[in-house]
Amino acid sequence: MSQVVEHSEENRGAFSSRKVFILAAIGSAVGLGNIWRFPYVAYENGGGAFLIPYLIALLTAGLPFLLLDYGLGHRYRGSAPLAFRRAHKAAEGLGWWQVGICFVIAVYYAAVIAWAARYAFFSFDKAWGDDPEGFLFGTYLQAGDPGIGLDFVSGVTIPLVLVWVAVLAIMALGVQKGIGAASVVFIPVLFIAFIALVVVALTLDGASTGLDALFTPDWSALGETSVWIAAYGQIFFSLSVGFGIMITYASYVGRRSDMTGSGLVVGFANSGFELLAGIGVFAALGFMATAAGVPVDEVATDGLGLAFIAFPAIISEAPAGALIGVLFFGSLVVAGVTSLVSVIEVVISAVRDKFEMSRVGASMAVGVPAALISIVLLGTTTGVYVLDIIDHFINRFGILLVAVVSMLALSWAFRKTGLLREHLNRDGSVKIGRWWELLIGVFAPAALTFILANELVDNLRTPYEGYPTWMLNTLGWGLAVAVILIGFLAARLPWRDTTFLGDPEIKARQDERSN
Repeated sequence: MSQVVEHSEENRGAFSSRKVFILAAIGSAVGLGNIWRFPYVAYENGGGAFLIPYLIALLTAGLPFLLLDYGLGHRYRGSAPLAFRRAHKAAEGLGWWQVGICFVIAVYYAAVIAWAARYAFFSFDKAWGDDPEGFLFGTYLQAGDPGIGLDFVSGVTIPLVLVWVAVLAIMALGVQKGIGAASVVFIPVLFIAFIALVVVALTLDGASTGLDALFTPDWSALGETSVWIAAYGQIFFSLSVGFGIMITYASYVGRRSDMTGSGLVVGFANSGFELLAGIGVFAALGFMATAAGVPVDEVATDGLGLAFIAFPAIISEAPAGALIGVLFFGSLVVAGVTSLVSVIEVVISAVRDKFEMSRVGASMAVGVPAALISIVLLGTTTGVYVLDIIDHFINRFGILLVAVVSMLALSWAFRKTGLLREHLNRDGSVKIGRWWELLIGVFAPAALTFILANELVDNLRTPYEGYPTWMLNTLGWGLAVAVILIGFLAARLPWRDTTFLGDPEIKARQDERSN
């Protein structure tokens, strides 16, 4: 049986070194949210004072959960469903729930990358003119009334197809030649490009005004519950934990690797990039506010508004506008692609493990349907509304919920956190104590449950963005429930090969004793 386990691992692929794994993990963690979400969240929640709850959230929830994912994937040597199944037969559905979430995220995430790629070219001639908002929703997206339509927009559909072609090519090449090689190239390029953007932004008139607005601490904010909720939410969403990515990536690392040290590197690199993004974004917003003669709070925004409305306005006014545009939107593309690759790999890896498929076969079986759904739903005049609803609900009532359930299940139902702690400590350069189990079993799920409850109350009290009820019930609540049901139904499907469902660590030790 041990030969079957090892053979299965060889077929799955692996990263060539711990360094490649770290770069791939950073590539997954550093995504669009780091660039367009963190700066505004920090600004809205106490400025410089926000760094205190942010750091506490990183240490008490972000890093502990990251290490939980690492321990699960590294010890049980499998995709999310296989790792959960090897931990306990009844846990497999949790892995497929995460797989479903990743499939949904991949479908809409590709669209934002396609928009950013198109806007990188728009930056050269400032195609948005004097009205970036009107250009985005009118000229470019051609957004109609909320709904689901089939009026395709060529300026969106064509780059969306190209994004999927590039991503599927990376996936088909495999773990090291595809994901690993792309990460080794893309992550240094991303950091160099973004540092260049920050340097250019800091030279703009009014940059200091923006930085003052971002970093001036409002100490009274530390007494507000909403600020702490924002800190834990930001850490959780930005680290790519809780939905199978880090479990999958950790399964591709050598058996005797330092996973705790790797976790600290990835966690602090992610936070370092967020801080860098805050400096670059608010230096640019300070320029915009100074040029318009208004306070920073009148131009500060996040998400699509920051990326596709505020930054085009900055690019139009700045001395090095075209350079800023290429660097900013190029960074969005690179960060988005590395994150999309990690998200879709969760699904591909699970399908390969369950059905014993080849890398290319699984990549096409997963990627082609995802690409077709993505193009049909998001390449149209109604795509922006579909994206907004799915993103809102799958993040809050998909990722948050499965994270809470998986932490509680591994801690209390299956009693695996002690075993995972021992595994992480075996070769880890940073040893973790029983306090880690307390954080994973009690503190982190309690914090996330509080966030989840607040989100639930808010969404039940006020329909999200005033969208039609049928859209919220299908693309929102319905989809969040569907990934749960489909996940646990998928767990009932038989494994193509049941001989390697045992604990690989136990088999490896038996082999060592027999030799």
